[in-house]
Amino acid sequence: MRMSSDDRNTGLGAVQKVYLQEAQITSVQNEDLVSTRREQICDAALELFLEKGFASTTIRDICARSGVNQASIYDYIANKNDILRRLLNQLWFGQDVQPLPQILADESTSLEQACAHYFREVWSKKRKGTLLVYRSVPHLLEEDRKAMRARDMALIHDLSEQLRKRSGRPVDDMQMDVLANVLVFLAAFGPMRDWLIKEVPEETVVRTVAAGAAAMIRELIGAETPK
Repeated sequence: MRMSSDDRNTGLGAVQKVYLQEAQITSVQNEDLVSTRREQICDAALELFLEKGFASTTIRDICARSGVNQASIYDYIANKNDILRRLLNQLWFGQDVQPLPQILADESTSLEQACAHYFREVWSKKRKGTLLVYRSVPHLLEEDRKAMRARDMALIHDLSEQLRKRSGRPVDDMQMDVLANVLVFLAAFGPMRDWLIKEVPEETVVRTVAAGAAAMIRELIGAETPK
């Protein structure tokens, strides 16, 4: 994990600085070949981790699915945990979704619109990452668990601070911390529960959950009237 104690208190930048340490392997000098092979390996591993689970997937399975020879796979990755770290860096820690605190900073956007935009993005772009996190947590190394927790704590901190700014609440109002925790949890609702509601259009789920989240925020902060 690359995150100093000072980084934890620097807002959204703290979230962006948290990622997992990948193995440095230099046995193959052709960077294009390394990139191609790692992509093959990680794509195959992701499918297998989600299908069979991390513990039940073997390196032999990954080689068979990816087409990378077992004799050469360690020229590109160190072990299964290294593959998992690379996948989590890409799918979970990647900055492909605008954080909810940034969205809420634009007060011209209603709470419903902000929440709907965030949930729509995170449920579509981070769905596999969310599923991978929850299914692989028991197998993460301790330092990787600390990095995961640091990321969530930084996000919750940023979100609670933005909620305080938007509502004018004092910095010691712990309700905003609880509310931020709930909103971060809801971001995992779609990917974790969509198998139970496959017959419901995705946009209906997004707007329903966003409306509930906005009502909860408004009840606590009294920041604005519905738009």
